Formats: sequence, C-alpha cells, structure tokens
Amino acid sequence: MNKLLTICILALSLSACHSVEDYPDDPVGNFDALWNTIDQHYCFLDQKHVDWDSVYAVYRPQVSDKTNIIELFYICSDMLNELRDGHVNLTSYFSTSYYKKWWSDYPQNFDQRLVDEHYFHFKEFSRNGLYYCMLPDSVGYIRYPEFTLATGEGTLDWALALLRNAKGLIIDIRDNGGGALTVSEMFARRFIRQRTLAGYICHKSGPGHSDFSEPYAFYYDPAEPGRISWLDKPVAILVNRSTYSAANQFVSVMRHLPHVTIVGDRTGGGSGMPFSSELPNGWAVRFSASPIFDCQMQSTEDGIDPDIRVDLDPTAAANGHDTIIDTALAALLSH
Repeated sequence: MNKLLTICILALSLSACHSVEDYPDDPVGNFDALWNTIDQHYCFLDQKHVDWDSVYAVYRPQVSDKTNIIELFYICSDMLNELRDGHVNLTSYFSTSYYKKWWSDYPQNFDQRLVDEHYFHFKEFSRNGLYYCMLPDSVGYIRYPEFTLATGEGTLDWALALLRNAKGLIIDIRDNGGGALTVSEMFARRFIRQRTLAGYICHKSGPGHSDFSEPYAFYYDPAEPGRISWLDKPVAILVNRSTYSAANQFVSVMRHLPHVTIVGDRTGGGSGMPFSSELPNGWAVRFSASPIFDCQMQSTEDGIDPDIRVDLDPTAAANGHDTIIDTALAALLSH
C-alpha cells in the first residue's frame, strides 16, 4: 500500500472518531444531522469563509414536520451547495446532489471531436482508458480522460515506449474529473528521478472548524527499474476547469518539475479527501474531510493556475485547430 493511501485512510478514520449525536428520523432531525455533520467534520469552512451558522439560519426555517422528502432533498442540496465543493454530495433513494458551478460557470475549453478528427485523425492507439499517438513534428500526445484503475503499469509502458522518440510530450487531462489517487501517483512517478515531496495532508482532530492535526508529508518514488519513464524531454500538461480531484493532485505535483509546463485554464481544484456519513433516513452524505496541500504547503482546493493561460478559440476550432494543443506544441518545439 502506498504512503499517500495509508495516510488518507488514517486521516479519514481519525476524522470519523468524534461522538455522533442521535437525531430523530423526521425532516427536522435529518436536516439537523446533516448540518451538524458538516459543522464538525467538513474541512474547508474556514478556508472558504463559509459562515455555517448563517447558512443554518437561512435553511432551517424552510424545514418543518410537514416537509416531504422531495422538498427536504432540495433544501439540503441547496444548503450543501453553499460549500462550493464538487466533492460534496447528498445521495437519496431517488437522486444525488452535485455542485456543478466549479466548472459550469467557465468555458469548457475542450472538444473531444476536434481532437479525434484533426489531431488523432481517428487513428489513435487506445487501451484501458488511455489514448495516445504521435503528432506532427514528432511530439507525443497522451489523452487521459479519467484516472481509472483499469490503466495499469503495463499500459503506461506501452504508451511511453511507443512515444519514446518524440521531441516532447503533451498530456491532455482536460475534462479529467479525477478517479483514483493511486493512479495519479502511478502516472506521476514516470516523470521523477528521485524521491519527491508530493504534498501534505491533515485530518480533523476535533469538532471545531480549525481543529486539525499537524500536516503529514507524503512522497512519490520513481517508477520501479524496468518501467518506461520520461525524465529529460519537455512535457506540456493541458488542463481546464473540469480537471478535478485526483487530476488536480497530478497537476499539483507535476507543475513543480523543471521540464513540465501547464497549459490551458485554471484547474477545478478539489483537494479534499472525501468521506461519507449517513443520515437517520438512510441518505448518504459525502464531503471533504481532510485537506491535501502541495509541496509548498499551499492549498489547491480552489484550483491551480496554468503557466500559459489560453482558451479554446471557437473560430480556430471551426477550422480544425485546438488553440490549447497548438500553444502546447509551440512551447514544446521551442525547447
């Protein structure tokens, strides 16, 4: 088991050690259970300057003994949206709430058909969630839409071996909403020579909004001998607002490497380790319980700015050009 996963399990187990009050299974009881769970265990209330008491004052009067389950779900979902966190969800028997504005209020800056038709020419290699090819001017391109467990070490070996003669490498993680942190780490290890400080993680140590443990450092080690790595030639990582969670963590580590340039829009963030709890009526609530920081002890919850800021130009796209890819190509070929 890797160190980050071990620390995360420890942090989340410790965050769940607070005493749990019993609430009645009625509309008011379920609302209060949800509000108090967030009040005691959510990890970004202070960082995001959320006045959770004021939120209670707004939403609690909307609930009464006559509130039906549909109404209660909407009221609770609206209250959770005040946290502005894509890791916060409420799951009932009929729906799951999801805060979307971390990406929906911004340009998408990605068009899959544009990439497939004008860069892959529908001839890309693909296996286990990874898509890759050699672009003109001998630049390698890897599209990684999700950090799925199906993408194993062997898949990465094949992709990097095929592109080994490229002058530079583009890694496109636009619209990558995350996945497994272990996969994010597995990929990042292909680009480091030595043990590298990847970041820090804290856990809630008490019910207060600022009750946290001392930060635990975690490290990434290089890929094992025999694996294909990319250590010297330049890398451009393409990002947009839908680059989130484990993908955001990948950017958090990679951006500190000297041969890596981040291109595109600000990432969506999502640096809290999610944890789940249950309300008296059986609804599940998932929320950020343990904050992760980068190697400089900076939070990336609200996203990471690129080194080169560029949007997808609609006019260029209509003529078969992805301006974010083209900007990355120019940056790589200028090395």
